[in-house]
Amino acid sequence: MGLNPFSQMIAKSGYGYWFQSRTALYIDDIKLYAKMSPLVSLPLTKAVEVLCACSAARAQHCIDTKMAKTRLACLLTLLSTHCYLGVFAVVLKTNDESPRTDEFDKVELSCLIESISTTNPRIEWKKITRDGPSYVYFDKKISGDLEDRAVIREPASLLITNATRSDTAKYRCEVTAAEDQKSFDEIVIDLVVRVKPVVPKCRVPKSVPFGKSAELSCMEEEGFPKSQYQWFKNKEEIPDDPKTSLKFFNSSYTLNADTGTLKFIAVRKEDAGEYFCRAKNDAGHAECAAQKMEVYDIDVVGIILGVLVVVIVLLCITVGICCAYKQGYFSTQKQTGNNYKVPAKGDGVDYVRTEDEGDFRHKSSFVI
Repeated sequence: MGLNPFSQMIAKSGYGYWFQSRTALYIDDIKLYAKMSPLVSLPLTKAVEVLCACSAARAQHCIDTKMAKTRLACLLTLLSTHCYLGVFAVVLKTNDESPRTDEFDKVELSCLIESISTTNPRIEWKKITRDGPSYVYFDKKISGDLEDRAVIREPASLLITNATRSDTAKYRCEVTAAEDQKSFDEIVIDLVVRVKPVVPKCRVPKSVPFGKSAELSCMEEEGFPKSQYQWFKNKEEIPDDPKTSLKFFNSSYTLNADTGTLKFIAVRKEDAGEYFCRAKNDAGHAECAAQKMEVYDIDVVGIILGVLVVVIVLLCITVGICCAYKQGYFSTQKQTGNNYKVPAKGDGVDYVRTEDEGDFRHKSSFVI
């Protein structure tokens, strides 16, 4: 059976979860003492008076037992406490404690004043980072890096018109009401600005020997939250587990979606193809250009023959050098300063030796 309007009013007007839970215990008593039509239109204080003013005819129903008296006293105490605190306390609430938005979009940090008596309260916003809190809204002015990108929406909500990745942080709304009994309240809002990934850097080996290992890498560092990675072969997504797909069932690889690495334990002919990577997060995705990877066989016979040819050529060169050395092709005679003969002097001619060995010139003396 649903609650009557007065009971609903009492249940919803609790000051905090404790009051609501305690009020629920006395709903049956309220039903006994309250009539719907006259009480709904009355203010809360008047409704309490009517509730307490039981007629003589209903006296036995109102306070028939000691238990009923105790319950009624507790209910009146709770109602009076709620009325007192509700009138003389500033209370804040928010529509979203953890808002999410994409970069360059607008987002509202809601700070709603649920109850207040002060006509002109002081409203402040602070941004909380690792370096400590800093003012965002103070003395009715937007400050800091939000100065040209934010406005205040009455009564106290903060609207960021062009969010950037640097706006990701916790924000605290503070309201001070000097005329209220409870003069201060605050709420904390955790804002996350999502950033779309940029084109990732992909590395794909051009050719890999059959049966050997190979590693493909993919990385981008701009996206927020951190990007997850997908690999595609010939435009078809590669599953995390090759055993879940018939096309990749015989492949042996490991795929790490967090780091973007695709490792082949032993490549097969079927692993050849065009590969590209996609980086994605909640804000969007980006892909690198496709790159072709080839798988070739290792020709063992050809390698052995090639080695033998090289050995034979080197052996022939060595034998040829040894034979030439024995034939004296590499022997030389060195001439010293004493290995020349001075030619005989002719009549009337004197030969003079110059500094250069073997170079002679005539002396200017003749016999007539």
